[in-house]
Amino acid sequence: MKHKRPNPASQSTTPARNPAVGDAEEATARPRIIGGKFRHRRLIYAPNLHTRPMKDRVREAVFNLIGPAVEGKHVIDLFAGTGALGFEGLSRGAAGATFVDRHFPTADLIRQNAAALEVAERVTVYPANVLLWSRRLPPLPAAAAWLVFCSPPWDIYVEQSEAVLGLLQTLLDHAPAASIFVVEADERFDLGLLPRPGEWMVREYPPAIVAILG
Repeated sequence: MKHKRPNPASQSTTPARNPAVGDAEEATARPRIIGGKFRHRRLIYAPNLHTRPMKDRVREAVFNLIGPAVEGKHVIDLFAGTGALGFEGLSRGAAGATFVDRHFPTADLIRQNAAALEVAERVTVYPANVLLWSRRLPPLPAAAAWLVFCSPPWDIYVEQSEAVLGLLQTLLDHAPAASIFVVEADERFDLGLLPRPGEWMVREYPPAIVAILG
């Protein structure tokens, strides 16, 4: 069968979006807060190999799933990177936030963002290896339920799976009632290994997979 040659006059002059290009642009752009009090505010960000920000569309979807349950909770942003998850939570009504990231310059940027958003008094930043930090878990607010985000570089789930699972179990053991846990990984991680298997709500936002408990 012969195929008709496209008529150039009928072709759109708008170039098609290349997803790879879009992802690259997002990876280097200053993260923005999507909803709540600080909506549209941009965070100070220095792209580096130590951070892998959750994509805006995934973060928006996650907070839509959590809904008003974020209000009054204490956010614990593990492998915090840009801190976008924690600051998004504060923007949407969380009472406070704890950020943990082993990269000292990144931790400093989180403090700068907290100051710029005028929430420094509600923020604690730990410049520490998250997996070691959890072994000597510091006092965390017990008066409010937690909203825990675990969104590390995905290779960690492959290279240190047992340690990550131990981290999550430790926090689950200490979490106040009504706490919510959010885990973001990719297809290489078996979500069936998570503590309390079968209780997680799973959503796919390729290449990301998100599991929510609570």
